[in-house]
Amino acid sequence: MNPNKPPTKPVPFAELVAVSPTESTNKNLDVLIEEQITLENYCNALIDKLLKLSQTQFLNFINHQLEQVKSPLDWLDSFDLLIAENEKLFTENGMLFKYNKLFNLIEKKRDLLQCSTVKPSKPTIAKRYINAESEDRYFSFHEIKKQLSILEDDNEKILLLTKEKHEYKQANIEFLNQKIPLFDKQCSKEIEQIYEMQTIKSSIDKLKPATTIHPSSFNKLQFNCNVNQFVDIFYQLSRELFVDGKPMIEGNMNDMAAMIVSTFLDKDGRELNPMSVQTILKPSREDKRPNTNKRIDIKKLL
Repeated sequence: MNPNKPPTKPVPFAELVAVSPTESTNKNLDVLIEEQITLENYCNALIDKLLKLSQTQFLNFINHQLEQVKSPLDWLDSFDLLIAENEKLFTENGMLFKYNKLFNLIEKKRDLLQCSTVKPSKPTIAKRYINAESEDRYFSFHEIKKQLSILEDDNEKILLLTKEKHEYKQANIEFLNQKIPLFDKQCSKEIEQIYEMQTIKSSIDKLKPATTIHPSSFNKLQFNCNVNQFVDIFYQLSRELFVDGKPMIEGNMNDMAAMIVSTFLDKDGRELNPMSVQTILKPSREDKRPNTNKRIDIKKLL
């Protein structure tokens, strides 16, 4: 915890879902508390986590917390209040964008949690597909799988499964189908499978070669010789070295200078001067190119 950070304003939470660093199985998404888990420590840890976590992880973080609590809506309401009460911590750290992002996500999650899912008062499917029945609804993983096939976003699938699992745990079960697995166990396994598939897909994507390179997707390369030595290499390739009567590199001098400036940094990591590069490339400015003893002779390398 940052000792210079202003104190967090705690708010009531019915459930404090936190673990010690040694017990954590997902340090990126778990709420970690080294000392005793109290309401104040829990609120502090939540705010610290949000200030450090990247925006792209907010959705996964919220879903991870909702999966662990018995009452997702109540936890989400407390989470919403905690962020609102500590708005100053976000604005003072220049993270108002995170503050706004969190509120948008919370609203979407609240809408999803409040919307009705599979809750018919009477069974409308074959009894063999019903895992369990309570006094006001039935639980069917067979039906849930149909809903999952319609959803394209993994996070929405996880939220649906988590909500159904917790409703099952809180329901007063009147009938339990002994011939098929427990409903909440099937939901948990499906959530695990989604997370596992996300990990595998991410690993595969990292191994795939880039099909398209955008100018903003790479860092400039740095050369470690003098600028005139390096630019002179391109002069040789475009003016002195030929293949079948054509220069090895063919193109407009200005375009070549622009390419060099946009792709490379000098030996000190500084940007190149476009006018200097153009001058070195001009045939009439031999004085700006390196002397014979300092020149990198490309012919000797071929």
